[in-house]
Amino acid sequence: MGLRTFVDSQGREWSAFDVVPRDNERRNRDRRANEVADAFSDRRSEGDRRLTPGSQSMLVSQASQGWLCFERGVDRRRLTPIPDDWEQCDDQQLDAYCSQAKPVHRLFASPDQFAERRR
Repeated sequence: MGLRTFVDSQGREWSAFDVVPRDNERRNRDRRANEVADAFSDRRSEGDRRLTPGSQSMLVSQASQGWLCFERGVDRRRLTPIPDDWEQCDDQQLDAYCSQAKPVHRLFASPDQFAERRR
């Protein structure tokens, strides 16, 4: 995993790092094996209950290859696929990648991250 910090065109400092999920994701293992919930196995263990209209969701298909994460305080963005040159490109190009990245909503943040956002 690489890590870079850069200053965007508005003078704000960002951190950028790549995230590549492991092959053995949580959903691939059978978490219900040998559980007390075996009594409910006729209802719960048959098939995947997650619904995705159409085919596989975009997040799942693109995220399997990883993403480039941009963070600044509570602001977090995600870009897929990871650009090949992100570790060597100049700050201007990294700022362009950050602008293309999709915002990610965080469930919680520390007080210092909120203070950073107000700057």
